[in-house]
Amino acid sequence: MDVTVECQKRPEGSKPRALRRSGLVPAVLYGHKGAESVALTLKAKDAETLLKNATVNNTLVEVKIPDISWSGKALLREVQSHPWKNALYHVSFFSVAAQESLDVAVRLNFVGEAVGVKQDAGVLDPQLTELQVQCAPDNIPESIDVDVSNMQVGDTLRVEELVLPPGVTPLIEPGEAVVTVAAQRAAEEDEVAESETEASTPST
Repeated sequence: MDVTVECQKRPEGSKPRALRRSGLVPAVLYGHKGAESVALTLKAKDAETLLKNATVNNTLVEVKIPDISWSGKALLREVQSHPWKNALYHVSFFSVAAQESLDVAVRLNFVGEAVGVKQDAGVLDPQLTELQVQCAPDNIPESIDVDVSNMQVGDTLRVEELVLPPGVTPLIEPGEAVVTVAAQRAAEEDEVAESETEASTPST
């Protein structure tokens, strides 16, 4: 799905808090002219719509900036929000026009039912939920399917075993575990151990 957002150049001397009070979200575009960046704003409603349709470090967005006569594809690079209020603080874009490749995060989609889960009451235990990869700007996968159908209890699927789209290269170690099938008892013991660790860790 094509995602488009219109931004305006941020007035010099404007304060982020005042912008947010007026219904605008501060933003920045990097890389549209080499290392140069441009300070922007976008309407809060447009920013909310953008975040419903785009994923950080994965979705290419058509950014339009009429008052500097610029438009182009950019990666949604970072979103900052208030830690407990439902309020956006800042959005960052990275222009990809001059980039031969990008480092992006792609969601892993586990498909099928593992034999070890279906027949031996094992537990599917994902170690990764997304994969850092390098690919061309026009070749960013929305997700990567991970077929777990043949996995038995005790099996581990590693990065080197993933079937990736052509032109997509993983950026983590080939031997890194992606998903395991654990025995029911072992999985329960791990959960208990994690709960005890959290309970004994002093809050800061």
